[in-house]
Amino acid sequence: MQQVLENLTELPSSTGAEEIDLIFLKGIMENPIVKSLAKAHERLEDSKLEAVSDNNLELVNEILEDITPLISVDENVAELVGILKEPHFQSLLEAHDIVASKCYDSPPSSPEMNIPSLNNQLPVDAIRILGIHKKAGEPLGVTFRVENNDLVIARILHGGMIDRQGLLHVGDIIKEVNGHEVGNNPKELQELLKNISGSVTLKILPSYRDTITPQQVFVKCHFDYNPFNDNLIPCKEAGLKFSKGEILQIVNREDPNWWQASHVKEGGSAGLIPSQFLEEKRKAFVRRDWDNSGPFCGTISNKKKKK
Repeated sequence: MQQVLENLTELPSSTGAEEIDLIFLKGIMENPIVKSLAKAHERLEDSKLEAVSDNNLELVNEILEDITPLISVDENVAELVGILKEPHFQSLLEAHDIVASKCYDSPPSSPEMNIPSLNNQLPVDAIRILGIHKKAGEPLGVTFRVENNDLVIARILHGGMIDRQGLLHVGDIIKEVNGHEVGNNPKELQELLKNISGSVTLKILPSYRDTITPQQVFVKCHFDYNPFNDNLIPCKEAGLKFSKGEILQIVNREDPNWWQASHVKEGGSAGLIPSQFLEEKRKAFVRRDWDNSGPFCGTISNKKKKK
């Protein structure tokens, strides 16, 4: 770092570096915090830390087998067993053992590396545990779909709890809720999450998809809409009711049939509304009038009928 600082002022103009950029870079490198980080890095490089053992989880389980029969004899033993069986403590030991055994080391690069096999192993290592806090009846602002017999997040409503926290993303697979495996019924999962209160622990398989910043789009409503009267909407509770003449802001148009929108005047979280494509398709669907001239077939009637 000192060598870089000494050469900053001697950079030739042919490099194309602006003077203000050089001043900015010099200010960063002279920052005491940056210097402290460099010293800490050098210290870690000098002395390699090695773990005492990489089988601590196995050792703790053996201890539990030995002392569990003594729970009724000694209160201290009961307290110790409770601590050692804590999921967070067990996870900490498991993480320590993984790092100690150096399972995080990257495999050597090889032209014959089987890339599909590596991709198949990624989901096992990429499972994450997330914790959220909610009230009973409070909507999370998320809908699900079934994909390969898994429950996948289909959409996240703009402005909802999940969207504000930023912990979940579209495409994430829900594996467990509070330690219990979820099935493949989106409605049951919706009801379960809706009725849960307090802390909620989710085990998910992330999708790692890049989020795209939506463009600002505003529309004026030309009809009244109530999601509870719509049989096509995937989740009636997630729908947004609006009236003719209101202005809505469209915050998400990724789904071709269901957009996410919010009231411009009232504000609040976003909800699902039928897309322009879906509504035009629905309005264009007209039943054909048939006259029952025979028991097996009918002909189109020329008479206009009002329905």
